[in-house]
Amino acid sequence: MSNEAADFPSLGAIAAALRKTTERLAREVARPGGSPPDWAELEWQVAQSAAAMQGISFLLATRLQWRGPRAWQAFLEHQRDQCLLRDAVIGQLLERLDAAARDARIACVAMKGAALRGLDLYASGERPMGDVDLLVREADLSATVAMMTRLGYSATTVPDREVIFALPRVSPVRLDGEYADNPLKVEVHTSVAEPLPARKVDITARLWPADAHVGINAYPTLAALLRHCLLRGASNMGAHTLRQIQLHDIALLARRMATSDWVALLEGDRGQRWWMYPPFALTARYYECAIPPEVRAELRAACPAVLRAVSEREDLTDVSWSNLRISAFPGMAWSRTPGEALRYARSRLLPGRNALAGVDIAVQQQPQLNEIPWYQLSHGRRIVRWLVSRPPRVQTLTSVRATLSKGRG
Repeated sequence: MSNEAADFPSLGAIAAALRKTTERLAREVARPGGSPPDWAELEWQVAQSAAAMQGISFLLATRLQWRGPRAWQAFLEHQRDQCLLRDAVIGQLLERLDAAARDARIACVAMKGAALRGLDLYASGERPMGDVDLLVREADLSATVAMMTRLGYSATTVPDREVIFALPRVSPVRLDGEYADNPLKVEVHTSVAEPLPARKVDITARLWPADAHVGINAYPTLAALLRHCLLRGASNMGAHTLRQIQLHDIALLARRMATSDWVALLEGDRGQRWWMYPPFALTARYYECAIPPEVRAELRAACPAVLRAVSEREDLTDVSWSNLRISAFPGMAWSRTPGEALRYARSRLLPGRNALAGVDIAVQQQPQLNEIPWYQLSHGRRIVRWLVSRPPRVQTLTSVRATLSKGRG
């Protein structure tokens, strides 16, 4: 361990500060209070990292009814300014993509953050976006790759998932907050399916509008957008990579839903919606959520008993980037049968080439993750550490260290 690393607080102290600050800030976003927390200096510093990882810095800047220490206030003001600048960049990119898709005669659906942005659920800058997600038909993928190449983007294929397009750049992404000049990737998908935890739930057909036109399309209904937000939230909960902004999305969409939208969400047999309850339950824990009681009851009944019990006791820190510790099998509760549990365990212990390639791509895109010795280890050595200890999560610890280093600079 380097002398610099030895100067940082212990992992136990960081983990405790992450939980304390994440849970307080989560409730401040949902239900702002009038008094500032009584935090130590380390907790105020870690709170900056927690806010960044949860995607709520702008919301805190505009919603908090109290003021913290000078460094905390400076962080929020800086993040607000950067989010506004980045929002303008996002708007310009969406306009370019729409025009390019029209010229190329390609129909696509702008998903998740881009779709929420189009509904004016958020004020300018409130909803952070690290990328723009587009859904295209398989037959249009080659034309889409050519379109993005003409726009100056280079492609990286993530096996079994999507094609990521990025502009050439020298500096890596900064993990200690939102920055206008952080890379804004375009992720092109031909399907929307998430492994929960080993069997994929595919909702692609529900996301295409019946009358899709060339250029960027919206989701066919609010129910389709909420379904996608719930599926992504469920997948992230199972991987412990949730962000609070995803719960905020769900809460805002629920308030927009009419009775017909809720009916559309529940379409299909009960077995097709077993995964929806946990993200709703977690959202309702922090937000005054406008989910009709009968819908909540129906989704709760459709949820497997073990998953229901686990999801009703987990909090945001447990299932989000604020959880400092790596779990060997974070998504085990999402297994519906012993066979699924075995397949999931095998996928964690003996990942395929595609899964390992995805990890390599992530590290290439964020080389600062190599500052902590984890991905340099063989997968076998990582497995041993999973099983005999709870090592720190590289992305989370890197973010916290970046914030602490900035405070010492």
